[in-house]
Amino acid sequence: MAVTHYYQTEVGWMGKRRGYLRSSADLPVLEVASPPEFNGHEHTWTPEHLFVASLNSCYMATFIAMAEASKLDVVSFTCTAVGKLEKAEGNRYRLTEIVLKPNLVIKFEYDAERAQRILEKAETNCFISNSILTEVKLEPSIDFEELCAHA
Repeated sequence: MAVTHYYQTEVGWMGKRRGYLRSSADLPVLEVASPPEFNGHEHTWTPEHLFVASLNSCYMATFIAMAEASKLDVVSFTCTAVGKLEKAEGNRYRLTEIVLKPNLVIKFEYDAERAQRILEKAETNCFISNSILTEVKLEPSIDFEELCAHA
């Protein structure tokens, strides 16, 4: 049996190239705009940032869920994501690549191979990654609490 969920958002124009983004799910309202490269505004979330952030946050949530299910002792997890916007055929822009750079600290060095497999499996199972045409590359870094504590 298929399981279906719906997520609703609303945007509203606030003048120039700026707007708001909100959801009926009682989430904080975000100000959004075109990026400065496209006559937009600095210091404001853009569709490009939100696209990259959606993949990055989905990857984190998927990894953490899989690590918990695998009983991997995660000490900390951060992930930088960099999206590449390029002008493609027909003068159309598209995000062609997103590089995920997770930095994982686990409790024990002997779990490194298992942690690497979970990091890779999380990218494969992230539903945002599976929903986009953009190429996703993974460049993980794994450290160990037992080594970090002595540094």
